[in-house]
Amino acid sequence: MKSIPTFTTRQLASPLLPTLILNMRKSVVKKIWDEGDVAIGTLVKSIDPVHTEILSQSGLDFLWIDLEHSEKSLETFSSLTRAARVGDVDVLARPARWEYMRMGRLLEAGAHGIMYPRCETVEEAQEVVKWSKFHPLGERGFDGGGPDNNYGQYPASGYTEEANENTWITIQIESPRAVPLAERIAEVEGVDCLFFGPGDFSALSGRPGDVRHAETIRAAESVAKAALAAGKKFGTLVFDMDHARQMKDMGAQLLAHGADMVFYRNVYDKLVKDYTELRKG
Repeated sequence: MKSIPTFTTRQLASPLLPTLILNMRKSVVKKIWDEGDVAIGTLVKSIDPVHTEILSQSGLDFLWIDLEHSEKSLETFSSLTRAARVGDVDVLARPARWEYMRMGRLLEAGAHGIMYPRCETVEEAQEVVKWSKFHPLGERGFDGGGPDNNYGQYPASGYTEEANENTWITIQIESPRAVPLAERIAEVEGVDCLFFGPGDFSALSGRPGDVRHAETIRAAESVAKAALAAGKKFGTLVFDMDHARQMKDMGAQLLAHGADMVFYRNVYDKLVKDYTELRKG
């Protein structure tokens, strides 16, 4: 087992410091994007940290922990994010719409990514950047004593710079009203990715759950073109490998595939079905 080095105050002020700053936890997703590849993740609905710990070691690039459609508290989120640090994976946190002040607390708990839902104005996207990034990119409040800074291990200047570099912001385009604004939203400085929400779009179009309807696919394509035209990334939720390939062909570099509880249920549904056939046999 590797020993954990300790440092005195004098050592932390020494030329060794730049090396320490470089050793702060880097974003897996941003590295993948820099390499021109696709980041793959899943939605974590379970509130049990054991599930998050297991998934963090699965080879996925990010775990999407949702606080918009769930019972999760910030305390629960912190426990899940701490469990995710066992593996090498980003945590993508989604607050509810207009919860700008909450985003800083999610980042302090260790999230690398912020997913903002149901964005329908340029001003909303600007507010997300404002409260997710430190000066000079934004106005995020400073603490520095949380898990994101390894509990105060690194000095303020290095911490804020590294946090800005490794925090990524994805804005969700989820309604027919928002699609025509996608290009302007993508152009907001500090926005890294547009994420098309097929579920909400299909519901707001009067076809809930029909994520493969021609209108929904056209909307996804429009959002993808807007993101790529602005030099940003395009992402979306996918439901099977054919759907994933279709979105990748549109240029997607952030794919969230299904959810842990859905996979869990499907595996056991199949197991029961198989054993039912075994009994009959």
